[in-house]
Amino acid sequence: MSRAELAARQAALLRALLAGEQAPTGFDPGRVAAEIRALRAKRGSIVADLRPDLPQALGERFRPLFDAYAAATPRTDGIGYRQDAANFAAWLTERGELPRPRRRFRLGR
Repeated sequence: MSRAELAARQAALLRALLAGEQAPTGFDPGRVAAEIRALRAKRGSIVADLRPDLPQALGERFRPLFDAYAAATPRTDGIGYRQDAANFAAWLTERGELPRPRRRFRLGR
Protein backbone atom coordinates (compact mmCIF):
# COMPACT_ATOMS: atom_id res chain seq x y z
CA MET A 1 0.00 0.00 0.00
CA SER A 2 1.42 3.38 -0.98
CA ARG A 3 1.66 6.33 1.37
CA ALA A 4 -1.03 8.12 -0.62
CA GLU A 5 -3.37 5.14 -0.29
CA LEU A 6 -2.66 4.88 3.43
CA ALA A 7 -3.28 8.61 3.87
CA ALA A 8 -6.58 8.31 1.99
CA ARG A 9 -7.69 5.40 4.20
CA GLN A 10 -6.71 7.29 7.36
CA ALA A 11 -8.64 10.35 6.18
CA ALA A 12 -11.69 8.20 5.43
CA LEU A 13 -11.51 6.65 8.91
CA LEU A 14 -11.27 10.08 10.54
CA ARG A 15 -14.30 11.29 8.57
CA ALA A 16 -16.21 8.21 9.74
CA LEU A 17 -15.22 8.77 13.37
CA LEU A 18 -15.64 12.52 13.52
CA ALA A 19 -18.24 13.35 10.89
CA GLY A 20 -20.39 10.23 10.98
CA GLU A 21 -19.55 9.03 7.49
CA GLN A 22 -19.76 5.35 6.63
CA ALA A 23 -16.95 3.11 7.88
CA PRO A 24 -14.33 2.67 5.14
CA THR A 25 -13.91 -0.67 3.43
CA GLY A 26 -11.84 -3.02 5.54
CA PHE A 27 -12.97 -1.58 8.88
CA ASP A 28 -15.53 -3.31 11.07
CA PRO A 29 -18.62 -1.05 11.06
CA GLY A 30 -19.57 -2.23 14.55
CA ARG A 31 -16.20 -1.27 15.97
CA VAL A 32 -16.27 2.08 14.20
CA ALA A 33 -19.76 2.73 15.62
CA ALA A 34 -18.54 1.82 19.11
CA GLU A 35 -15.62 4.22 18.79
CA ILE A 36 -17.96 6.98 17.58
CA ARG A 37 -20.10 6.47 20.69
CA ALA A 38 -17.01 6.57 22.90
CA LEU A 39 -15.70 9.76 21.28
CA ARG A 40 -19.11 11.45 21.61
CA ALA A 41 -19.35 10.39 25.26
CA LYS A 42 -15.90 11.88 25.92
CA ARG A 43 -16.86 15.07 24.11
CA GLY A 44 -20.11 15.29 26.10
CA SER A 45 -18.26 14.75 29.38
CA ILE A 46 -15.85 17.58 28.58
CA VAL A 47 -18.74 19.90 27.67
CA ALA A 48 -20.50 18.93 30.92
CA ASP A 49 -17.33 19.74 32.88
CA LEU A 50 -16.99 23.12 31.17
CA ARG A 51 -20.69 23.99 31.43
CA PRO A 52 -22.11 22.17 34.49
CA ASP A 53 -25.21 24.36 34.20
CA LEU A 54 -26.26 22.44 31.09
CA PRO A 55 -26.53 18.92 32.56
CA GLN A 56 -28.00 20.48 35.69
CA ALA A 57 -30.73 22.23 33.67
CA LEU A 58 -31.38 19.28 31.36
CA GLY A 59 -31.08 16.36 33.78
CA GLU A 60 -31.61 13.02 32.04
CA ARG A 61 -32.10 14.80 28.72
CA PHE A 62 -28.49 16.03 28.61
CA ARG A 63 -26.92 12.91 27.07
CA PRO A 64 -29.53 12.26 24.33
CA LEU A 65 -29.61 15.94 23.42
CA PHE A 66 -25.83 16.15 23.35
CA ASP A 67 -25.66 13.02 21.18
CA ALA A 68 -28.11 14.60 18.72
CA TYR A 69 -26.08 17.82 18.70
CA ALA A 70 -22.79 15.95 18.22
CA ALA A 71 -24.21 13.91 15.35
CA ALA A 72 -25.45 17.08 13.64
CA THR A 73 -22.35 19.18 14.35
CA PRO A 74 -19.05 17.33 14.29
CA ARG A 75 -16.09 19.19 15.77
CA THR A 76 -13.82 20.73 13.21
CA ASP A 77 -10.33 22.19 13.28
CA GLY A 78 -10.24 25.45 15.17
CA ILE A 79 -13.26 24.69 17.36
CA GLY A 80 -12.08 24.17 20.92
CA TYR A 81 -14.09 22.57 23.68
CA ARG A 82 -15.14 25.91 25.20
CA GLN A 83 -16.54 27.02 21.87
CA ASP A 84 -18.16 23.60 21.44
CA ALA A 85 -19.88 24.02 24.82
CA ALA A 86 -21.08 27.50 23.84
CA ASN A 87 -22.32 26.18 20.49
CA PHE A 88 -24.21 23.38 22.27
CA ALA A 89 -25.87 25.89 24.60
CA ALA A 90 -26.89 28.01 21.58
CA TRP A 91 -28.17 24.88 19.81
CA LEU A 92 -30.28 24.02 22.85
CA THR A 93 -31.67 27.55 23.05
CA GLU A 94 -32.54 27.62 19.35
CA ARG A 95 -34.55 24.41 19.81
CA GLY A 96 -36.36 25.66 22.90
CA GLU A 97 -34.64 23.22 25.25
CA LEU A 98 -33.24 26.12 27.30
CA PRO A 99 -34.72 29.55 27.90
CA ARG A 100 -33.18 32.44 26.05
CA PRO A 101 -30.71 34.33 28.25
CA ARG A 102 -31.97 37.59 29.62
CA ARG A 103 -30.36 40.67 28.22
CA ARG A 104 -28.99 43.04 30.78
CA PHE A 105 -29.14 46.70 30.10
CA ARG A 106 -26.84 49.16 31.78
CA LEU A 107 -28.05 52.64 32.35
CA GLY A 108 -25.50 55.34 31.70
CA ARG A 109 -24.75 57.96 34.29
